[in-house]
Amino acid sequence: MSKKKKTPTEETPSEVTSEAKKPQQKKKRRRHFGDRYEGRRLRTLAPMQYVIPYIMKVRADSQNHFEDRIDMDILDAYCAKKQAEGLTGFGALHAILAAYVRTVAERPGINRFVAGQHVYARHNIVANMTIKKKMGLDCPDTVIKVIFDPSDTADDVYRKFKETADKATSDDTDFDNTAGFLRHIPGLVLRGVIGLLRFLDYFGLLPRGLVKVSPFHGSLVITSMGSLGINAIYHHLYDFGNVPLFFSYGKRRTENELQPDGTVCTRKFVDLRVVTDERTCDGYYYASAFKIMQRYLSHPDLLDSPPETVKEDID
Repeated sequence: MSKKKKTPTEETPSEVTSEAKKPQQKKKRRRHFGDRYEGRRLRTLAPMQYVIPYIMKVRADSQNHFEDRIDMDILDAYCAKKQAEGLTGFGALHAILAAYVRTVAERPGINRFVAGQHVYARHNIVANMTIKKKMGLDCPDTVIKVIFDPSDTADDVYRKFKETADKATSDDTDFDNTAGFLRHIPGLVLRGVIGLLRFLDYFGLLPRGLVKVSPFHGSLVITSMGSLGINAIYHHLYDFGNVPLFFSYGKRRTENELQPDGTVCTRKFVDLRVVTDERTCDGYYYASAFKIMQRYLSHPDLLDSPPETVKEDID
């Protein structure tokens, strides 16, 4: 009989299990006054967390910057294994997203967002990414939004991302159609329209159709600077919408590391830079989450099985 998978802690990574069941579904909650389409309002926050959004009213005032590195010697071997299993094109992007999704299963607080000076727990995980329909200076960009579940495995993440990206590069997306419509509105009128949308968004009244296509609403935005041949950047958060995290990872680099036996080993790394909205959760919580994410990137085989449990955010 195979052993049950243990959830990794901050001290030690867990073991991989070949037989794991999907965790139980989230309990259904009744919508209360003040909840939004994207999430439920958190009503048991500590007093300081409740007050902070009124002091730091916009994300430009609330940004913190974090940097880490990813060991590509480990991740390359994992990606090669996934490609050998038939997941064509599986790469660092899919592994990073899968590690983030698994981290949300254990630290759901990083999937909160601030809107209208209140903190909300998002109903699902929404990853936004700007991609090119074709690689070229004059080729247009488009935005994709991929919805994940905290119980998703690396294979689930790959499949959902690929399906969305393939559709976006072969046809116009809802984002393309919406942006195309707004482009025909005269400038002064467009300013008024955007102002109205901000007002509606503040009170959670923005039409659902716009929320679904908006690149400014979601759990995170992720961008690959490495695909452009440059280092990772610290990308600002948007004041419009409610995205609380921006992930950027860069091109590969090498480092010479001194080994215990006195020899020198050359290793490959990719830098990961993250900008966070500090109003969603405190620094200790974020640090705990990033440690968990790093351990999944250091032991990516754990992402092949669903989590044993999925934690829910506070009420």
